[in-house]
Parts: sequence; structure tokens; C-alpha cells
Amino acid sequence: MNPFFNIDERIEAKSQEALEKCKDAFKYIDEITEYNQLKVQKAFIDNGISESHFTSSTGYGYGDRGRETLDKVWAQVFGAEDALVRHNFTCGTHTLATALFGVLRPGNKMLCVTGTPYDTIHNVIGISGEGMGSLKEFGVEYDEVALKDNVPDLEAIKNAVDDSVTMVYIQRSRGYELRPSLTVEVIADIVKVVKEKNPNVIVMVDNCYGEFTQKLEPTEVGADLIAGSLIKNAGGGIASTGGYIVGRHDLVEKCAYRLTTPGLGKEVGCTIGMNRELYMGLFFAPHTVGEALKSAVYISALFEGFGYDVTPKYNEKRGDIVQCLGLENKESLVAFCQGVQSGSPIDSFVLPEPWDMPGYDSKVVMAAGAFTLGSSIELSADAPIREPFYAWIQGGLNFHSAKICAKLAAQSMLNKGLLKGGI
Repeated sequence: MNPFFNIDERIEAKSQEALEKCKDAFKYIDEITEYNQLKVQKAFIDNGISESHFTSSTGYGYGDRGRETLDKVWAQVFGAEDALVRHNFTCGTHTLATALFGVLRPGNKMLCVTGTPYDTIHNVIGISGEGMGSLKEFGVEYDEVALKDNVPDLEAIKNAVDDSVTMVYIQRSRGYELRPSLTVEVIADIVKVVKEKNPNVIVMVDNCYGEFTQKLEPTEVGADLIAGSLIKNAGGGIASTGGYIVGRHDLVEKCAYRLTTPGLGKEVGCTIGMNRELYMGLFFAPHTVGEALKSAVYISALFEGFGYDVTPKYNEKRGDIVQCLGLENKESLVAFCQGVQSGSPIDSFVLPEPWDMPGYDSKVVMAAGAFTLGSSIELSADAPIREPFYAWIQGGLNFHSAKICAKLAAQSMLNKGLLKGGI
């Protein structure tokens, strides 16, 4: 029995069954983790990283070696020409918006080929949020290609890409959808179809939640631009804020002009002591992502054992760190999130309740006891309170802490008479 937490012995038994199922998947994750760790380590060595790169700059930040070399390290790791890695990206949506506004111009057309994108980007595009200064208000046209059987429809994408399309936008992770996350192989297929139809189209990937889940990144299979958050995978649980944009040099430069100002771009921006944690975050990211993947695989196996619908299944190939659980009703969603929160190292005493979270079109319940506020590489669980009542779980700085949170979530449901599986 667990000496620290009061977990029902029947849940402990199910946990052991889940661990047995996960052995092969864990071995595969370790292989990916080691590959990516060596890739990152080589980039640090090739760029001669030293203590001097951690020095703080103030004011304009001219000549900040740490900032400039960090971009080079990122570009090498992601197989790209250039990178823009900055602590003053406030979140993933801000980073994506900077890339979109940096590259697109009035009269251009953006085509999302993975269905309707994640809720928080709707106001950026102009799907919703009148008067907020969206791409639509700046004269950028938007269209999308629906998924077919929950996967990208390559034939429809081919038909939709013509001379009017400036950018094809791909969302790698599922958002609040039940479709599979996109593997790098699927992204490569989309890139091939798009570039064969119109080689001038810019292919941009929202890479949030996907970094280091596979050996290759989208920029290594033809994507022109990718972007993501440093308080998700790529910050390794160490970066306390920030985001990144990686890709073609000319496109990254335009994004830098949007982040700062035309003519200055990457040449300005003090680092005020943030360099060390951005370097450390990248260095730790492959291992931390591996722990998050193991956490997701285990949660999938555990709750499938209780009789719940899970996606992806524990033995399926993954393109991101997100795990979905079909918990069937509002009460189970809330109980699950409350159980996860009760095992969090931070704010374990907080009782999550559904609320009107900014950027979402329905109430959301969220467990997020994290060292960094809003960090999605630390274990979190959230769910929109709407049918079909799925919870989205991601992260886990280390597998063992995530495992106890998953068992506490099951215990919370059991205590309320909600847990399935004959328990």
C-alpha cells in the first residue's frame, strides 16, 4: 500500500495492471527521449555555450550574446535557418499571433487545413471578437478545410490550395477536439500536397504540445514556420514564460519586426537575467517531455481499465503530450479535476470548479497546481463543461508525481460514487 496517500486497494490493483501494459510504450518513449537529448546536447556543444551566455542585459539589449546564440541553438535543434526565442512572448497564443501578423499582409489568405483551430486563436483570426484588431479586420481572408473522419483530408486540401492562398496553417495538437494529434509524418504528407500544388505557399505549424514527442520536428519535413510556448514542452518545466518561432530566415525576421519594430527586429530586447532558464529549459525539455508522455500513456491505460473511452490508447503512436478521457458527465469531470488538484505540489488545497475562463465559449473546469502559473508541461487537467464530457490532460514534470495524481483523481471519483469498472 502507498505509505503517503490513502488510495483504495482496488485502484492500486488497476494501477499495477496499467503499468504492465505500458512497458513497451515506455521503452519506445525512452528511445525518443535519448535521441532528442543528444540532439539538444550537440547543439549546445556546437555553439560553445558557456557561463557568459547567461549574462543579463538591460535597456535596449544591444549585443546580447546569450540571446543571439540561443536563437542559433534553437535553429540547429529544430533543423531550421533561424529562430526567435524570447521571454517576452506572453503565451502560446501571443506567439502564434505574432507569427501570423508578422507574415500575413492585407489581401493575403490564410487557409487552416486541420478544421477549426483552438478556441483562443479565434479572436486573432477574426472568427469571433469583433473590434479586437483581428487579421480579418486588417484585410486577411480566412478559410478552412474540414477534417475527414477526424484526420486531414489531403484531397480536399489539394483542391483548396490555389494561387489565392498565402499561408496554410496546421494545428498539430487536438485542442478541445477528439481528433488525433498530428504526427510529423502526417504533417509531411500535408506539406508535400501543398507544395506540389503551390510551392510559394507558406506552411505554418502551431507546434504547441508537440515538441520532442518524436525524433523529427515539422521544420525538418518542410514546414516553413513553427511556433509554440515555453511553458509547454519546449521550456522543460524550467522556463517561467516565453515562446519561440522557428523557420525560414526571411519569415522569422518578419516576425521579429512584429514583436519589436520594423528595422530593429532581433537586434533589441534585453534579457534581464532570463537567459539561464531559457537555456536550461531547452536542455531539460526532451527528458521532461518523455516524463509527460509516460504520464499520458499510464493515464490512458489506467482509465481504459476502469472502462472509460480514452484517446489516444496507451499503445497508439502520439504526436503530442495530450491525453483525452471520456468521463461521460459533468460530475465525473469535476471530480476528476479535483482529484488531480489534490495531488498537485502547489495549491493542493484548492477545489476546482467550472468558471467562465477568458477565451473559451463554455465554462471550463481546470486542475493546474503548477510552479509556473498556467504551465502545461506540469500536470494539468481541464475540461469544457459540454457534451461529450471529455477531460484533456497534459504534462507531468516527472512520471511518479503524475501517477499519484491520476490515482487520486480515480479516488476522488470513487469517493463520490462515480468511478466505473465495478469498483
